[in-house]
Amino acid sequence: MGNTEISGKLLSDLCHPERANSPTSHSCLGAFSTTKALFFYLAFIIQHSSFVTCQAQTDTLRPNYRALRWLLAGESVAYSASIYGLSKAWYKTPFTNFSVKDDFHEWKQFDKVGHFFTAYQICRHTAAVYKNTGITNRQAALYGALSGFLFLTPIELLDGFQYPTYGFSPSDMVANVMGPSLYLGQYAIWGEERITPKFSFSPTPLAKVRPELLGRNFSEQWLKDYNGQTYWFSVNVASFAPHSKIPKWLSVSLGYGIHHMVGAEVEKSQSLGYDPYRQYYLSLDIDFRRIPTRRKGLKTLFFLLNTLKVPAPALEFNRKQGWKGHWLYF
Repeated sequence: MGNTEISGKLLSDLCHPERANSPTSHSCLGAFSTTKALFFYLAFIIQHSSFVTCQAQTDTLRPNYRALRWLLAGESVAYSASIYGLSKAWYKTPFTNFSVKDDFHEWKQFDKVGHFFTAYQICRHTAAVYKNTGITNRQAALYGALSGFLFLTPIELLDGFQYPTYGFSPSDMVANVMGPSLYLGQYAIWGEERITPKFSFSPTPLAKVRPELLGRNFSEQWLKDYNGQTYWFSVNVASFAPHSKIPKWLSVSLGYGIHHMVGAEVEKSQSLGYDPYRQYYLSLDIDFRRIPTRRKGLKTLFFLLNTLKVPAPALEFNRKQGWKGHWLYF
């Protein structure tokens, strides 16, 4: 089975079976939008996994233009296959005139952080591949940033032609731009990545309240149940204090989550007896890329692991409970 078929099957499994015959409710759109973005990211990683070796390159190496041409060609094929798979698996209704429908008010903006994270990770993975062609780290960051932006833009444009089921969301587009901008900005200022967006998930009982929206099983819930998701900004401490004795791999991580959201709008959740609120976290993390190793396999593994926040003690603040400690949070 090809990558496009895999992506399409996975997307279809997550969609409602009845979706082809009935319009999706407005309260589901924010969740579906981020699910599409995350699945597009997964398809991207599957298609690029054989290229990512994550070898560090110096700015003095001569570019391998042949490898660069092959990479551009391969990325174009992966791009086309991913768009084709997404369009076939997701969109079931005829395309209409282009319309705008911003959903910034939904999910306490948590889905926008998901778009930001997805765009950043596509950028990060693409840049890692480009580094192996011998171009400079800053050039690789630029190509990666462009890829992160271009790969997600068609999702928003296709949504724009699916009114009233969907619509072009300006806030989604802004989030898609901010992700690559953070990656590129770090290389422009510091010449390296010091702040890394990460992801974690733990199942919640809230998914049982609305399984059609939040997921019927774990494979759906980690994508659709925002109550169990947390997005993090892991800051590598030693990179800001290079002469200190702080371990090079140690990071401090700031997290954001939401809880008691069983609908896209706060009012919907309240009507079902829940009081939605935001969650803020402070925790420790590991920057796997800064663990010394000469083995290419471990470098690749560490690169991929750097997408996830490691389980660690965490301090949480929310408006309902105030400060709250967790011995181990993921």
